[in-house]
This record gives sequence, structure tokens and C-alpha cells, in this order.
Amino acid sequence: MNLTHHGGSCGHSCCLRVENLSVKIGADDILKDVNLHVHCGELVALIGPNGAGKSTFLKAILGQREYEGVIAFSEPGQRSKKPRIGYVPQSPAFDPSDPVSVADLFACCMSRRPAFLGLGKSMRQTVLDCLSRVHGEDLIDKRVGTLSGGELQRVLLALALEPMPNILILDEPLSGVDVEGMQTLMDMLDEIRKNYDLSILMTTHDFSLLRQYADQVVLIDHAVLIQGPPDRVLDSEEFHRTFHLRGGSV
Repeated sequence: MNLTHHGGSCGHSCCLRVENLSVKIGADDILKDVNLHVHCGELVALIGPNGAGKSTFLKAILGQREYEGVIAFSEPGQRSKKPRIGYVPQSPAFDPSDPVSVADLFACCMSRRPAFLGLGKSMRQTVLDCLSRVHGEDLIDKRVGTLSGGELQRVLLALALEPMPNILILDEPLSGVDVEGMQTLMDMLDEIRKNYDLSILMTTHDFSLLRQYADQVVLIDHAVLIQGPPDRVLDSEEFHRTFHLRGGSV
């Protein structure tokens, strides 16, 4: 069942409310008076040119950057309960010759047992259960450095979903992923948000799938230039002036 809300009230931990958020580095305004409301079950895409402040915005939400303004996880007047946030950073680079497997990576992140001792039967099953959420059980014994862009994103996504978060934040998840892999990844994110009623905030430089999957698109260049449904943003003059594109394509 799709539990996406559009403009309704939500007081759960999957709700994200940002009001008048500003970030300075020295005398420079990296972000100024940014406002955003992500409702439970929504997928919101944050777009903008390089250097627009998108990653800084995510870091502020994650508590990794000082800011002015309000970041809350409930409607005004309701008690804000701290959510579990799952985070997938921009794809890290792994050495193809590194022997670390996907199973080893999970073991390092989820267990105190040294990875070189191998996975016990129970931990291996736990890793398989995590990978099953992204239909990636067959990746468990692959070396991380040999994964394709799409496979690596699935592994990182599976890690971010354990334990299951209320809000999932993805920084450029489509970067380095081929066209078929992008469709697969977006199908997966759509399935996950519907199955677990979590909200998703992602940055992207690829606009081709936003009309199909996003509930909101936010165009940012140090401040919000325009936000709303994908059709409104991708067909806007603000989008055209920023990217010299019409409707998300050349």
C-alpha cells in the first residue's frame, strides 16, 4: 500500500520539517532561508548545480554541520521524536584488488567479531536478510571493489536500512550507475518506501526519472529557487535558467 501524503498532517518520526535554515562558512552564505517539509512516505529529490549547497543541506540534517533555523521531525506544536536516519553517502571508492567481500563489509559494520575470523552462521543469515531488502542476496560473497555502480549502491542501501530507519537520506545515489541500473534502483527505493512507510530525501543530477518517482522536487542554489511536484519544477523557467534544459532533457 502506498502511504504517501501530499500536504496532509504527519506527526511521526518519518516527517522532516526544515524552516529558515541557513549555513555560513566564514562570511559566505552556503544556504540561506531554506524551507522544506517532507511527509511520511514521500520521496523528495533535491537538485541544483554543483556547489549549490545540496550536500551541506544533508549534513545539517544529519547533525554534521552547524546551522541557524529549525530542523524538526514533527508538525508545529507536536512533540518531536528523534528519528532513525539511514544515510548513503556519495559512492566511496574501493580498490578492485582488495579482498574484502560484501559479507566482510557488513561484518565490520554490524559485529564486534573481527572480519578475518569469518562470519558465523547466524551473522551470515542476518546479512542475507539485509541484502534481501534490495534483492541482493547473490552479492554476499562478491568483493566490494569489483561491484558495478548499481550493485555497490544496493549494498550501501542495504547497510543504511539496518536497522530500518524512519528517514532515508541518499547523496547522489544515481552517480556512476548505468541507465538500466538507475531504473532498478529507483524501483527499489519506491518499493522500500511503500513497504516500510519511510520518507526519502535524495540529491541527484539525473532528472530523467523524477516525474515517475518523486513526490516533490526542490531546486536549490544556495536558496530554494522553486519547489513542488516534478512537472511544476522541471517545466519552470527557474529550472531552464539553472540547467539550460527544458523539461529535464536537452
